[in-house]
Amino acid sequence: MIPTKEENCIEIQNLVKKFDNKIVLNNINLNIKKGSITALIGADGAGKTTLLRLIVGLLCNFEGKITTLDLNPAKNKTNIVSKTGYMPQRFGLYEDLTVIENLNLYSELKGADKNFDKLLEFTTLKPFKNRLAGKLSGGMKQKLGLACALLGNPELLILDEPSNGVDPLSRLELLNMVKTMINNKTCVIWSSAYLDEAYNFDLSIILDKGKIIFKGDTKTLGNDYEIFESKVIELMGGYKNSQSLIIKNYHIIEHNEECTVVADKLSKKFGNFTAVKNNSFCIKKGEIFGLLGPNGAGKSTTFQMMCALIKPSSGKGYIMGIDVEKYPTKARKYLGYMAQKFSLYSKLSTIDNLEFFSGVYGLFGKDKQKRIEEIIKIFELEEYKNTITSLLPLGFKQRLSLGCALIHEPPVLFLDEPTSGVDVIQRKEFWNHIKSLSKIGVSVLVTTHFMDEARFCDNISLFYNGEIIALDKPDEIIKKAGANNMHEAFINMIKKAKENK
Repeated sequence: MIPTKEENCIEIQNLVKKFDNKIVLNNINLNIKKGSITALIGADGAGKTTLLRLIVGLLCNFEGKITTLDLNPAKNKTNIVSKTGYMPQRFGLYEDLTVIENLNLYSELKGADKNFDKLLEFTTLKPFKNRLAGKLSGGMKQKLGLACALLGNPELLILDEPSNGVDPLSRLELLNMVKTMINNKTCVIWSSAYLDEAYNFDLSIILDKGKIIFKGDTKTLGNDYEIFESKVIELMGGYKNSQSLIIKNYHIIEHNEECTVVADKLSKKFGNFTAVKNNSFCIKKGEIFGLLGPNGAGKSTTFQMMCALIKPSSGKGYIMGIDVEKYPTKARKYLGYMAQKFSLYSKLSTIDNLEFFSGVYGLFGKDKQKRIEEIIKIFELEEYKNTITSLLPLGFKQRLSLGCALIHEPPVLFLDEPTSGVDVIQRKEFWNHIKSLSKIGVSVLVTTHFMDEARFCDNISLFYNGEIIALDKPDEIIKKAGANNMHEAFINMIKKAKENK
């Protein structure tokens, strides 16, 4: 039965949106019911964020018709804003304001009640209400962002990848938070790169190259998650399972190091806070070693100590047998590092970034030009070669960042959440590169919040509160946790660690 106008919170007819004559959304027709949670799925650059911005009136100048909460968003933006909670992909928290000051600010902007007790309790942010937003962990920032979006009991809640870069347990808490805090008439649209998350929603919309390729009941795509994932990948064009081109001309230096990366009793304190406590591990040639843990567990701090970006309070880090604290420049020439927070120069173009990083890593002349051309081809960056980096779709930013980390053919690769926010097909392509590199002897240290990716690691170190609570092969960790998969194992072990704290 087609929903009546009264049952719909959003109605879209023949929508076309162009940027500089390039069609971004092509003939979109869509009705979204009140009281539903709808997953918005699609590859990077498919048009998801553009669609959400049009729905809330942040973008105008389109062909067709959009009705949001019975209003025209292009003409009634103020009225829609008062009824809508919107959390953009990069939520605009004021990092120099405290948690409570951010809530006060957004409540004033929305004309909402300032009784925050329920929100603070549910988000577990009450003990941190006087902490600066910039000092919160990634998961806590997302919770605060969602709390701000939920102010005023919105009729429409628009969430653009709210769980991007958030660990599995925190993602579950975000989902429960939304389901608990909304009423049965609230319309929720949740854009997500996590298919296990999208599988829990009532409806799914899949966008591909600006067109809707599926809309309907999520469970019609599969009665279990694996069928669902396979069907989504198939609808999005499928995954090309071919050997990575990155290894074709990749030259690894000869060495006799049994462990190419060593952490020896690393610890780091910030004042009275211990971020990393007495952690040790060894990564062998060609091994993929995963660091897992909730946001704020100490993973990125460990990375930064191993790269000599911050000094350990105690302990040592070694790359190719070189003490990274004593000889940072010498150690870094063997290392390719892809940081969690996008580390490229946002005001430079793609080609400018490649030129800069290749020079920093000591490439010059014909060798430099040849390597840049290879990276552009391997990561399919030709279309965006002259695009300013800040304007790249997230997936292409990640491709460029990985390309810059690999441009000097390092024997050691550090990847801090390399696939965060990247769609399922591009994630598989990233891991094709990573696994291909490991086969030719590149040692990889990687963090991820996608538990299906954790199964690709040879060994895993599970962090909680700065300490290693498990270190073993993925199958052994699953067995020890009494779980059926890595997702369950992560949640079980972190919950147990919290209880024992």
